Amino acid sequence: MNIHEYQAKQLLKGYGVDVLDGGVVYSEVDAFTVAERLGGPIWVVKSQIHAGGRGKGKFKEAEAGKGGGVRLATSTRDVEKLAHQMLGNTLVTHQTGPEGRRVKRVYVEQGCDIRRELYLSILVDRKTSRVSLIASTEGGMDIEEVAAKTPEKIVSLAIDPVEGLQPYHARRVAYALRLTGNKQVRAMERQVSGLYKAFMELDAALVEINPLVITGDDRVVALDAKMSFDDNALYRHQAIENLRDEDEEDPAELEAVRHSLNYVKLEGNIGCMVNGAGLAMATMDIIKLYGGEPANFLDVGGGATKERVTLAFKLILADPNVEGILVNIFGGIMRCDVIAEGVIAAAREVSLNVPLVVRLEGTNVQLGKQILGESGLPIIAADNLADAAEKVVKAVKEAK
Repeated sequence: MNIHEYQAKQLLKGYGVDVLDGGVVYSEVDAFTVAERLGGPIWVVKSQIHAGGRGKGKFKEAEAGKGGGVRLATSTRDVEKLAHQMLGNTLVTHQTGPEGRRVKRVYVEQGCDIRRELYLSILVDRKTSRVSLIASTEGGMDIEEVAAKTPEKIVSLAIDPVEGLQPYHARRVAYALRLTGNKQVRAMERQVSGLYKAFMELDAALVEINPLVITGDDRVVALDAKMSFDDNALYRHQAIENLRDEDEEDPAELEAVRHSLNYVKLEGNIGCMVNGAGLAMATMDIIKLYGGEPANFLDVGGGATKERVTLAFKLILADPNVEGILVNIFGGIMRCDVIAEGVIAAAREVSLNVPLVVRLEGTNVQLGKQILGESGLPIIAADNLADAAEKVVKAVKEAK
């Protein structure tokens, strides 16, 4: 689960991370009020959407004026004007895709005297299977671009899970970022310590500060903040769960979460309904092997009911890009006859008009196949996973 910049800063401030004062607003009038409270002489008005690259983004609407989703203001009236231009308009960045995201709130923040821009993040490193500190002198840039062009400018420190974060980790980061003077080094130690504590206690998946800035008076300040959390741990953090902004999430994925379905929309045209995450990944891989592109990851789980299967089918068909569906079920806990009944109920309810390939194996498989065969629906049966993938890719091509 992702949260907005201002929410991340509020959380991190509670862990001793140095952030600038600011306020989130939903109208230009409130923006003016917050700007007056903050004082000047410079303010920053930031669009709040769940996407990076806001500063370089572009608004679709002409009334949004020139500039991206992060702009400087030199008067309270400018703050009000910029908030008016951003609110309600659609910001397009390299992460939103061409459809963009509608800006429903903006963050008005104090300006500061920036001497240097750095990068700092904490994440779970799959290569080392440890929590790692990632730092770079190239703050303000996409870290992927830095990694591709100048990987030597990225420093990674894996944290031993038994030892935990130690003061020398923060000092190594400070020296790698070429901080000078005792004040800067100690400030970096406080920042790293606060970020790590927040990461661990809140079950975060990522904490990213880009840029982390050195100010003219040697403060080390989180000028931006991005946090994402492990969905599986949210039951332990109701306060974090309450920060969820459903307007920023895919409606289909939200609906899936409400019904305990694991659904992720992808860019392909072949919908997948599978039970088990590993089998779902294998199904997507073999679809690609046979020349197709999966439209989603969808795991209905081991104990899905007929109703959940029906909902899963509807989620797949709600995607206008879907031109064919592959149902791949191995019945262990899940029974093949339940899957068959759910598929038939959903296909009839939504008036199925794309090819449907079904591969069943396991508990009650013969009953499941019988139910499908007697349904009167144009369902293509498959004997195994390879056969299913080949048939659905072929059926989609023929339908075109």
